[in-house]
Amino acid sequence: MTLSDELGAVVRAYLADRPDATWQAFARDVGAAGLLVPERYGGAGCGPAEAAAVAEELGRALSPHPFLQSAVLAVGALMADGDEDARARLLPELASGATATVVLPDDGDLALADDRLSGSAPYALDGEIVLVYAGGHLVEAEPTRRTAYPTMDETRPLVSLTFDRAPVRRLGPGTSWARVRDLGIAALAAEQTGGAARCLEMATEYARSRRQFGRPIGSFQAIKHKLADVLLLVESARSAARAAAEAASGTETEVFAAVAGSYCAEAYLTAAGENIQVHGGIGVTWEHPAHRYLKRATSDAQLLGPPRTHRARLAAHVFGEA
Repeated sequence: MTLSDELGAVVRAYLADRPDATWQAFARDVGAAGLLVPERYGGAGCGPAEAAAVAEELGRALSPHPFLQSAVLAVGALMADGDEDARARLLPELASGATATVVLPDDGDLALADDRLSGSAPYALDGEIVLVYAGGHLVEAEPTRRTAYPTMDETRPLVSLTFDRAPVRRLGPGTSWARVRDLGIAALAAEQTGGAARCLEMATEYARSRRQFGRPIGSFQAIKHKLADVLLLVESARSAARAAAEAASGTETEVFAAVAGSYCAEAYLTAAGENIQVHGGIGVTWEHPAHRYLKRATSDAQLLGPPRTHRARLAAHVFGEA
């Protein structure tokens, strides 16, 4: 058993035993918040493969923990572009359970002038510490205004961040933002894989127990084919997500991230939809969790770029710029 497998098993057991644990408790008890933080800053010193293992279990459980923005994107940005002072100041906080978010150049219309930040990021994952890529730099800034949205997926809140000549603290050059984005895409793809896998498990369990015409509905050919198709999607998504996580520790990340970002998002959407179809009427009720997975799959498919954006990146790499 690899370290990733062991870590995944620990996280799954913890989430099952303490589903309502806070992010700070999760960070303290499991160490997930500092997974990518080097040991000299109080973290575990692990890599993207281990982060993907945790993300997959969080996706399976529909956990609301801010792992993606705090433990992956924020830590990744500081490790890629932060100077030593920024790392020494912020990484121990993040490893202890502080929350953060990263605004990438594609996330908004922001301008940096005279160490003042202006503009907005209309859709951002919320966090206490706000790191922004702007004007060729990675900076820390306090938003002038935060506006929370009523989201379809209540487990993943989004906010609008507005900066009105907000003072900034420069943390380092902003040259590696694309690698940080791809690291986030790899973790998100693993989360999507975990959610899709849970949808398959739920549908299979129901198909075995639900009986019609004196037989389990899983014995009907239409249900068998549906579940077999979803199984293929889940296993392929897992392969794509793991490949993206392994590539994220190197320099050639874009192709693997683009493949995972496109495939895993659509696999999760399909698995969540088919889960509802197998369950029938009960699958669309508020009391059954199936609708929550469809909502998470829908929101995940827009984070860090929708599938068509990833395919466009992949096409540009394969065929060259148009």
